[in-house]
Amino acid sequence: MFTLIFYKTLAGKCPVTDFIDSLPKNLQAKAIRDIDILAERGNGLREPYSKHLREGLFELRIQASGDAVRIFYFFFTGETIVLVDGFVKKTQKTPPREIEKALRYKTDYERRSST
Repeated sequence: MFTLIFYKTLAGKCPVTDFIDSLPKNLQAKAIRDIDILAERGNGLREPYSKHLREGLFELRIQASGDAVRIFYFFFTGETIVLVDGFVKKTQKTPPREIEKALRYKTDYERRSST
């Protein structure tokens, strides 16, 4: 079983939990189930559930009732998964600005964890 960490900004905000809390109840439940699967399988989880984007950033691909939700995460030391943010997918491709924001969170986490 992998350890899950929910990224927090320097100000104490947790973007991924804020995102999950904003979802309708059915999508919240599906997101939590899929996060549990991620914790069980870790880097063994493949498409269609997970996809590598770039620079060590992955997206957890959640589908429910025709809705597509993505949660960004990355692997940290050992068997640790850091969940950073999420969004409701409305286009075919993952918007670059969402990826860039998740990469900023990843960089921030790595920088603060090394001190």
